[in-house]
Amino acid sequence: MITPPLSAEQEALFRLIEDTREHVFVTGRAGTGKSTLLQHLAWNTSKQIAVCAPTGVAALNVEGQTIHSLFRLPIGLIAGGTIDQSDATRKILNAIDTLVIDEISMVNADLMDGIDRSLRQARGRKSEPFGGAQIVMFGDPYQLAPVPPRGDELRYINDHYRSFWFFDAKVWAGAADEDGLIDVGRYGADLHIRELIDIHRQADPGFKAMLNAVRYGAVTAEIAGMLNEAGARTPPPPVDGEHPIITLATRNDIVNNINRRHLAELVGREQTANAEISGDFGRGDASYPADAELKLKVGAQVMFLRNDTGSFGEPPRWVNGTIGTVTRIAGDTVRVEVDGETHEVEPAVWERYRYAYNPGSKSLSREIVAEFTQFPLRLAWAVTIHKSQGRTYDRAVVDLGSGAFAPGQTYVALSRLTSLDGLYLSRPLRPSDIRVDPDVQRFMAAVRAGSMRS
Repeated sequence: MITPPLSAEQEALFRLIEDTREHVFVTGRAGTGKSTLLQHLAWNTSKQIAVCAPTGVAALNVEGQTIHSLFRLPIGLIAGGTIDQSDATRKILNAIDTLVIDEISMVNADLMDGIDRSLRQARGRKSEPFGGAQIVMFGDPYQLAPVPPRGDELRYINDHYRSFWFFDAKVWAGAADEDGLIDVGRYGADLHIRELIDIHRQADPGFKAMLNAVRYGAVTAEIAGMLNEAGARTPPPPVDGEHPIITLATRNDIVNNINRRHLAELVGREQTANAEISGDFGRGDASYPADAELKLKVGAQVMFLRNDTGSFGEPPRWVNGTIGTVTRIAGDTVRVEVDGETHEVEPAVWERYRYAYNPGSKSLSREIVAEFTQFPLRLAWAVTIHKSQGRTYDRAVVDLGSGAFAPGQTYVALSRLTSLDGLYLSRPLRPSDIRVDPDVQRFMAAVRAGSMRS
């Protein structure tokens, strides 16, 4: 696979990962190219790597495996004690040189320690963090948070950890214990934090500064006023073949209602494309990369869910997040107009992988365990802020409804835009919409102060 060329700072970070055994956390603001670097690493490293992520959809995006599936860990708290491991799992974990974890901000502290204990146990090197394997993590704590524990799980976390975030896991040297004290520990691992700085999505320094203020929870009255003034416009109706401006909303029900309403307003017959699912692909829409039942009409506004594989040497006709309009539905193809050009779109296949150990070559291999086949399209008059992660839009309506309910939600929404000119707000931003998790603020302040490695 040909991956995009790296910037100078991405290349330096790739060399750090490739040429050392250091544990590295790659973070950075939205649009700094974390995904590009991860993809480059996966396809160009000389090491034996396994790529994983906390959720099924996140694992599909990086062509890896879920953490729980790779390590055969039980759902829920791992807590103390020996972890059951089969011979096959031990062989796989022994073969890993570098474990890559995407969306690390969604991994809680207990699971991070469970990964550590699993690797120590499988590799028979219980005095070494992660059993001697290198850990490379990608993510942005300012954008995505782990699911907060409840009930007994919450009580356990409160008794054993400073917070449920991955960076407060006991495996890290310098992680805080339950009393908030620094416990370097005998077996703690050094965590090297590298923050990508160069933003490729936005060019305007003023807009970048506003986004930084939202990211860090440092929005002044002046900044809020500029954002609200810029966004206090009625979205113009589409002209000259333009697409209606997409809405980024906080909740699924809001998004579904907007998409259903627009689809119903179109004349013509509604047609449904049913996905073909084979193997163990999980159950429910949350585990699927696209709609199991995709309802379309001619004239529907859609968003592509995958990059165009296209012809070798040719530029892609679309990328993940491209907006287009359906012009024809005919059997196993859908015609979609993008920027004045019409393309034939065929069903795409998403493959779910599982790592296996090859005793002959003493190496890791990936085998396909499930497939999901569907048109790589989704109705796109509206999309949830969560599902807009990683996407770029020239224009969007940001609908925070009754309020942002998760830290980082407003930052994610605003940072999808390439410029302030493309911002439309369904209502003015409120102080309560700017939410930053205090544990993230503490951790990143420690990084900048130099009390954790960088």
